[in-house]
Amino acid sequence: MVTTTTEQTGKTERRTEGCLLGHNETMAEGPLLCLALPDSLVLQIFESLEFQDVLSAGLVCRQWLAVSRDEFLWRDLFYQYYGIPRAVPRHPAAVSWLGEFQRLFDSIPCVEVCALKEHHDQVLHLSFSHSGCLFASCSKDCTLFTALLFTALLTGIWNNDLDIFSQLSQFNWGYTQFSQFNADDTLLLVSGVYIGRHHSSSGEIAVISLDDFTLLSRVRNKPYDVFGCWLNESHLISGNLHWIGNVTSCSVLWLNKAFQDVESENMNVVKRLFKIQNRNASTIRTVMVADCRRHDSPELLLDYEEQAAASGGQRGACRGPRVFDLGSDSEEEEEEERGGAAAGGGHPGLEQQLRDNILQGCRRPDISDKQLEAKVSAFLGKTHTRHTDPSLLSDPVGPGDKKYLIFTTGSLTYSPHQIGIMQILPEQMTTTGPVLGKERRSEEFFDSLDHVFDIHGHIIGMGLSPDHRYLYVNSRAWPAGCVISDPMAPPPIAEEIDLHVFDLKTLREERRSLRAHRAFTPNDECFFIFLDVSRDFVASGAEDKHGYIWDRHYNICLAKLQHDDVVNSVAFSPVDQELLLTASDDATIKVWRSPRTLRVSQASRPRPRRLLFNWLRNTKQSQSQS
Repeated sequence: MVTTTTEQTGKTERRTEGCLLGHNETMAEGPLLCLALPDSLVLQIFESLEFQDVLSAGLVCRQWLAVSRDEFLWRDLFYQYYGIPRAVPRHPAAVSWLGEFQRLFDSIPCVEVCALKEHHDQVLHLSFSHSGCLFASCSKDCTLFTALLFTALLTGIWNNDLDIFSQLSQFNWGYTQFSQFNADDTLLLVSGVYIGRHHSSSGEIAVISLDDFTLLSRVRNKPYDVFGCWLNESHLISGNLHWIGNVTSCSVLWLNKAFQDVESENMNVVKRLFKIQNRNASTIRTVMVADCRRHDSPELLLDYEEQAAASGGQRGACRGPRVFDLGSDSEEEEEEERGGAAAGGGHPGLEQQLRDNILQGCRRPDISDKQLEAKVSAFLGKTHTRHTDPSLLSDPVGPGDKKYLIFTTGSLTYSPHQIGIMQILPEQMTTTGPVLGKERRSEEFFDSLDHVFDIHGHIIGMGLSPDHRYLYVNSRAWPAGCVISDPMAPPPIAEEIDLHVFDLKTLREERRSLRAHRAFTPNDECFFIFLDVSRDFVASGAEDKHGYIWDRHYNICLAKLQHDDVVNSVAFSPVDQELLLTASDDATIKVWRSPRTLRVSQASRPRPRRLLFNWLRNTKQSQSQS
């Protein structure tokens, strides 16, 4: 707040700039303007006013100004205006209740500043570079749009020469659906839907150099909604799917080197990370990596008791694009698939057990094919899965060396309704070394999950907080007490979207879920709605033609952002949480800024004084007249 004082006609004027509402007000003081009321009575009167009236009254005189800044007054106004339970403490970084009120009122990116219409079809995903200068968008028009947003916002001019369009339909892609910048912003991962023979669709990942926007490599990715993600600056994770029955399959997650240089010609460029059994038509989807070394220094603790305790206390030269086909071409993969399809072929003991325990000799039990397959897959999973080491998630190697692989999965139906977590060990973070990573015994076909969160609903979105401490999950709930008897017929899902919050350090769900946004598509048409998390806010798209912003600490919805169709994706700038992008089926990308940022950028700059120049000019004129 900037205050200037001038003497005019025996009274003092004070101009207050940068107030809560961004207006310039004038306060006049004099002996007859205010009654000599005690502060307690003025405070009692102010408590019955709205916050705008309190601010206006504070401009009357010095006494009222001091009372209008009372901390207890603004605490009551804060809880009343935002509807927050009084048991919720103030944000740990807040200095005053007035400042916290102003933060929620003035720092939300809810003002539309421009709408980009570079795509001519639905825009599905947005991502920012870590520097905040570049952003990338994916669309059903099968293009990748990359632009220098920072420069455009500074100059106010959109320079089309800075836009980069990558047309990926030349590689038989149906559309682009996801993108992610690597940690040092030198490479861009782009995921899309690949149209193969007989119009079959799977996925593919392209790696693009941001130096000259050339294609470095392409990686098969199945199913396509695995999306893919970066593990580190030069390695990415993809998936593959092998069906070994009508509702039983196995997902293989691969580590891929993003490019092959001269030194790596005789080294592995792919390595299998995990092989996971899928039951009841479920599959692994939507992989992401959480860096555990950030867990001990989070930007915001969501547990109020924990808050209180804390407050007390070179890439080489490439030789052109390479296609890494991660299908079951290797002898080992074919062997294992044949073994799985034959219910343990090559293992006479397993066949005998299946015959004795399931088939009961030569007589077939009186159950359906799906039920029989479920029993066989459950038996295989129990006897041929490497057991979880309970010490893995209890910090055996220290948080600096741990990373979690997070993905959606299921156990009851094909709808993704569980979050799976597996720890990636340091020796697994490179393609060098043994091709299969950690050795298994010969009878161990599959890896077990280290931890599972059951959502009891259809998962339609996930996002990590910037410190990777918290996982936010969009889901549409199933009816309470529902029983799934057929994996191909999941329960109906709610129109309301629940936003769950999980602590990846304690591996438990935090607080209640957030709710405001809605979706309307049924189970078999449900699609992914991307969300994003900044230091203080979380934002999500929705099918009700709005984007939504919540405060992470207070669990309240702060803004609704209007579009003309479904909002598929949102993205905060990693360097400025008061800048947000939204993408929609209306083929537009909207840029949103906070009222505070706009007021600062549009404030008129003081003109330079030209007193000396005016004095010289006047002196010259007077001399010429004389």
